[in-house]
Amino acid sequence: MPDTDRRVALPTTDRQYHIDLAPGELADHILLPGDPARVERIAGMLDTVEVRRSHREFVSVTGMLGGLRLSAISTGIGTDNMEIAVAEILALVSRPTLIRIGSCGVLREDIALGELVITSAAVRLETTTSWYVHEGYPAAADYRVVAALVEAAAQLGRRAHVGLTATAPGFYGAQGRPIPQLPIRYPDLADQMAAQGVVNFEMEASALLVLAQLAGCQAGVVCTAFAQRAEGVFLDAAGRADAERGCIETGLGALRILAQMQAQTRAAGATHWRPSLWSPGMAP
Repeated sequence: MPDTDRRVALPTTDRQYHIDLAPGELADHILLPGDPARVERIAGMLDTVEVRRSHREFVSVTGMLGGLRLSAISTGIGTDNMEIAVAEILALVSRPTLIRIGSCGVLREDIALGELVITSAAVRLETTTSWYVHEGYPAAADYRVVAALVEAAAQLGRRAHVGLTATAPGFYGAQGRPIPQLPIRYPDLADQMAAQGVVNFEMEASALLVLAQLAGCQAGVVCTAFAQRAEGVFLDAAGRADAERGCIETGLGALRILAQMQAQTRAAGATHWRPSLWSPGMAP
């Protein structure tokens, strides 16, 4: 194991305890869907597949797409699961590029079901990240990942919105959804978040963004709107399939764009990518 600290208390094996991946099986560019079933859909979009692995909710695939080696690992639901996935990814890849692709509930009436929301930063309603950082620590997306996601969505003809996300530690009470049998503390939470300019609710973004920031990694989040909280409606099955595909394709496109951005930054001898380095040839 790369980390031999006895406090980790993991088996002495080269495979990570939960994601079941060994050194060399994971690419530097990684998609993180929540749903394990999405990994198989991603696999079907790749040119070639070299690794498949499944352990609990952590299903993974590594392969090639348009000359870029990339991986996808499902994280399941919640920031605690995201923490496990990111921690074990970092044991195998020191500086991965990470994009969460998921679903969300939107808080603005102008965002239609099936449209995309790209997270600029996340409100940390969860407590997982409090074990790592101060309460006031920001969960901010990497500016390069935001730019790549915006570009990928535009080139695919997918309408995307950019804004603040609220990461909740649950689906019902933690997002202000009333439950007849159970009282909730903050029944007006959705309205309060909307009044503060929050665009959407989801359950993993802030953990990814905080941990990636601590590790010096590029990370971002794009979600498709499965629920419209203002209207109280959900996307139907047919709409979900198309919306999910759009989200996956946007994530894949953004990884390819980011790889080109990283190459251009190195070629220019620059410390940071800047818009003047953008190439017209960049395409998802």
